[in-house]
Amino acid sequence: MRHNIQSDDPRAPEMGEAIEKCVHCGFCLPVCPTYNVLGEEMDSPRGRIYLMKHVLEESLEVEEAQPYIDRCLGCMACVTACPSGVQYGDLLVGYRSMVEMARNRPPIDSLARKMICETLPYPNRFRMAATTGKLGKLVKPFLPDTFATMLDLLPDELPQSKPLPDVLPAQGEQRGRVALLLGCVQQVLAPEIAYAAAHVLSANGIEVVIPKAQGCCGSILSHVGEADKAMDVARGNFGVIPDDVDAIITTAAGCGSGIHEYELLFKGQDDQQQATGFSHKTMDLSVYLASIGLREPKGLEREMVVAYQDACHMYHAQGIYDEPRELLEQIPNIKLVSIPDAGMCCGSAGTYNIDQPEIAYELGEQKVNNILSVEPDVVASGNIGCMTQMQVHMKDKSMVVPVMHIAQLLLMAY
Repeated sequence: MRHNIQSDDPRAPEMGEAIEKCVHCGFCLPVCPTYNVLGEEMDSPRGRIYLMKHVLEESLEVEEAQPYIDRCLGCMACVTACPSGVQYGDLLVGYRSMVEMARNRPPIDSLARKMICETLPYPNRFRMAATTGKLGKLVKPFLPDTFATMLDLLPDELPQSKPLPDVLPAQGEQRGRVALLLGCVQQVLAPEIAYAAAHVLSANGIEVVIPKAQGCCGSILSHVGEADKAMDVARGNFGVIPDDVDAIITTAAGCGSGIHEYELLFKGQDDQQQATGFSHKTMDLSVYLASIGLREPKGLEREMVVAYQDACHMYHAQGIYDEPRELLEQIPNIKLVSIPDAGMCCGSAGTYNIDQPEIAYELGEQKVNNILSVEPDVVASGNIGCMTQMQVHMKDKSMVVPVMHIAQLLLMAY
């Protein structure tokens, strides 16, 4: 599709290329969650590309297009399905950043967004907010819908922290040395994930460096259009993570996907090269373990049927599909089963289940119903957002199927 975008934004060429490659073939429609739910052309990837093109060409007002853009999950299922190689994420993330200053949000939405941006990327602040949220549940019926939705996503009790040393030595013969990113929301909601990851790496002969001064990678901020804030928090990690590691390990699909966007996010910045190097060294835990090969795990005490849930930012955004399954299949006493419609988003998508709760709820219901149809003993995932979404919907159905990170299952096997 031809365009006439005139912009001095460093990311404009990549955004223009995404528009040019779209031939409106429609392969993206059946895989797009919002198109499936709403059935509206403008709520499909090709419809949104058309809208963003016209806003960027200044032939359409931002606010006219924005409801449809806001309803995009950014799940990147369209990228997997696209035969023309449209890098939809390059366009979407750049667009959200470029138009953010022109947005005219209602006061309640502006307040909610400020709360999200000022709490989620900062574990200590988020812990305080989540603790306060327990009191907020007492007055939930009197709160605006956005704030009530935030409270619904909080657990009744926060888990105990799982402290890790600055360096966890390798067990047996050392095979490598990595740095482990702890995540921001994950540190508060599920600290056991990083704990499990560190000990699984150690059991496989990997020395694990866990810098205490590390912070948020910026993914949450970047995906909601706050590019400058995203770069600010990301820079905090550049000087903290040591250079002499083989890899930087993530255990959250959203973090891994966001870090792999650094080259475009930092384009034109003085530290673009440093950001790109950081990005290239970052990999998901499952990819790293598959690349070095697992030391044979002892296995589980009894046979368990495990349904592996593909996080969108793992499968579609990073192209990681085989590695988690290969690892799980190496654990004795695990029977791995497939989930119907596995590539469809669960509705979590960063802050989406706060911003668009009705669509997120419908997608969460579909995902959990598909999971329950294969009758698993455990659901495995690689992303804290998906895990939270599934746990909420399991609770709504009074189901007690555990939802665990792949790192936790691996640690059980060792």
